[in-house]
Formats: sequence, C-alpha cells, structure tokens
Amino acid sequence: MATEYSEIDIAPLIDHALLNPTATPDQLEKCCQEAERFQFASVCIYPVYVKRAAELLHGKVPKVCTVIGFPAGATTPATKLYEAQEAVENGATELDVVIHLGGLKVGKTEEMYREIAEISEETGQTIKVILETALLTDAEKQIAAEICMDAGAQFLKTSTGWFGGATVADVQLLKEVTKGSIGIKASGGIRTIEQAFDLVIAGATRLGTSRGPDLLRQRDKLMDEKQ
Repeated sequence: MATEYSEIDIAPLIDHALLNPTATPDQLEKCCQEAERFQFASVCIYPVYVKRAAELLHGKVPKVCTVIGFPAGATTPATKLYEAQEAVENGATELDVVIHLGGLKVGKTEEMYREIAEISEETGQTIKVILETALLTDAEKQIAAEICMDAGAQFLKTSTGWFGGATVADVQLLKEVTKGSIGIKASGGIRTIEQAFDLVIAGATRLGTSRGPDLLRQRDKLMDEKQ
C-alpha cells in the first residue's frame, strides 16, 4: 500500500475548503495564500467571499469554487440559479450545488434534473453536485448520480461535511455508477493522509477538505518513515 501511496500526488486534487460559518476576510486571505502555495485545485468558499477570492487568485493556479444551496439544498430552483449566476459574475468557475434531498426521497427526479441542467446550461461552469450520501440509501445514491450525469454535471460530490463525511464505500459506488465518465469529489471528515489516499485509490478525483496543508505535512512524514 505504501508503494501505491507514493504514486499519488495529493495537492492538485484538493479543494481547499473554508466553509466555517464564522469565516472572516483574514481567514479567506490565508486560505487563498495556502491554495497558491501548495498548488491546490481550488478554494471552496461561501458566495459572499467569491469576489475577493477571485481578486486574490487572479492569474494563479487554484480555481475559485463556491457552494450553492448550502448546506441543506432546500432553497427553490430559481434561488439556486440566481445564486449560481451571481457567483459566476463575481468570478467563480466551479459550483458545488446541493440537491434537494426531500424531493429525491419522494421521487421528484424530473425537478432535480431540471434544476441541475438549468444551472449547468445558464452558467457554463464546472458543476459539482453534492449528494449528501450519508442521508441516502444506495439506491437513492445511484438514482441521483444518474440524474446528475444526464443533467450535465462534471462531478459528483459525496457530502457537505455537515451530516457525515466521505467513505471509501460511497466513492466506490459512485465510481461504479459513473464508470469514469465524470469526476468524483470525496468531501467531509478527511482528517488523515491515509484516508485521503484510500479515497483516491477508491476513485476520488477531488478531495474537499479544510485540512489540506496538514494532510501534506502528514504525507511528508509518512513518506520519510517509509524510506
């Protein structure tokens, strides 16, 4: 397993998250600085900070990702669309959109499809749909995944982190359903480098975490111990 770990370059897979409700402008600046320093894939932040993050990261590697309908997904489709469009106008190029879980639970699949398809078509940006897998059955995860793929999503994201975290089993299930046709973002509760590596090996192509710098320190320590 150590050999497999050594072949994984974690940093470019990390969406560096700052989704604490008490996040401050100073913390945003630190988040962006860390993302640039470590060459993370993106910063994942609240919409209120998108414009400033876009200024701080202009011309740099990390993208600006924000959350839509976060964390419950229970706002109306029109509200989510407006939130997404405003975020893009402010500089976001990736949108992590929470599905309406209650609608999925009662079979309102056409509404779910239209919501994701409209956001995808109207913004033209990368859409990562948050399924909140801890609250779904395996059958519901599969249905949601298929709908989101059909609706034009580029990634399926396991969790907001508010109701449970990413698991290897969920990533494997999503990989089986998607067959590699779109990305998989494992998010929530990723605290150790071993967890991160195992999720990538299972099929994750992005990792959502606020612990990116710490994971890299853990990686360096682990690799030093293996030499």
